[in-house]
Amino acid sequence: MKKILIPILSVTLLFAGCSEDYLDPTKPSQELVIGTRDGIIGVANGLQQLWSVDRISPVYTTITGNGFTTKELRLLNAGNVDEGELSVGGQVLSTKNGVVNNLWSQCLIINSESQKVLDNINILTVENEKASVFAHASIFKALALSTLVQYFESVPLKTAKNASFNTRAEVLNTAIETLKATESSLDKATGFTGLANSLNYKNTVYALLARIYLIAGDHDNALKYANLVDLNVKSVFGYDQIGVNPIAFVSITTNNVFQPIDLTLGLPTALTPDSSDGRLNFYIKPGSNPTTATGFFDTNIKSIPVYLPGEIMLIKAEAYARKDNVPQAIIELNKVLTKTAATDVYGIGANLPPYAGIVTKEAVLEQIYRNRCIEMYMSGLKLEDSRRFNRPGAGVTGAERNRNWYPYPDSERNNNTNTPADPSV
Repeated sequence: MKKILIPILSVTLLFAGCSEDYLDPTKPSQELVIGTRDGIIGVANGLQQLWSVDRISPVYTTITGNGFTTKELRLLNAGNVDEGELSVGGQVLSTKNGVVNNLWSQCLIINSESQKVLDNINILTVENEKASVFAHASIFKALALSTLVQYFESVPLKTAKNASFNTRAEVLNTAIETLKATESSLDKATGFTGLANSLNYKNTVYALLARIYLIAGDHDNALKYANLVDLNVKSVFGYDQIGVNPIAFVSITTNNVFQPIDLTLGLPTALTPDSSDGRLNFYIKPGSNPTTATGFFDTNIKSIPVYLPGEIMLIKAEAYARKDNVPQAIIELNKVLTKTAATDVYGIGANLPPYAGIVTKEAVLEQIYRNRCIEMYMSGLKLEDSRRFNRPGAGVTGAERNRNWYPYPDSERNNNTNTPADPSV
């Protein structure tokens, strides 16, 4: 991936829903810079950098936070206090937690900066450039919003003094509308020299729409967009020796912060992977004891997929099951179970026999959940799945997550009187 490391120009010391910008008076204003072709492309490239690079990025904070909250990960060094709080969860997870604060603030920044690109898109006059930047900024805005509502009960859509908080449904609808606005121009959004080019815009828009519609409970549209995704096309966050894979760099290759919990992947006994499941050797280094991550996280330059083919198959399976079409749900589930490494664009294959369990909606949904947890291990999506599938929540017997929602960071509460009360867990 070619990187153009042009920083986001609106620098905030504390980015909250009511934040103020602190600008360097010796530098050109953001309005001036984003009003040029090079400026708007630079800001667009900065979105991918903000999303995917460094310990403060949503790539790091979602995989880390989700991993500890849903018991996918084990802490290696108690000196990593923020990750340690996440590993315990409950009331121990404080409003000062650095991982949670970074997840909140970076997503808010990315939402705001993406919108500035979208607001100024008509500065671009070359059709391919305009369509590509429009899709690029729309994808990161939708990612930011749909990620926030997986961890927090409500979210401010606007950046303003004492911004109001929006409902989960409002935030999801905004993410959907943002992505759908790109549809008419996706055929022209093929990328160009100068724009970060590791994303396939058309397939990413369709995959994210399928994901977000599923979260929103719109199963017809989840199916519609899942069926549009080309499962043989990769779309990834790319890394190199300058902008490195944050999970590999911070934790896995240093063996200092976290590693996979074990071969159960954090699942309860009834749902643990079969010992012959080929996905274990994809995500866990074969023979490692204690377990060590491999897959997308064992070198600093490994790319991380935006979505997986298996996720799209399982979106279809879940949507059919929730629509009471259990036979079709099993057909889609079997595509994941029988998939081989050779037939998956990323080399993820379960190599298992077809489903032979009870043919009921409840039983099939449980197996869909199980396979989402295995197929999409360390994807940052399990907390949302755990709630949606009504798995035992924090504070109850057999809890499979140590928090249901995260508390709002002090950086927001101290600057926004509209910040809601924190959830108990």
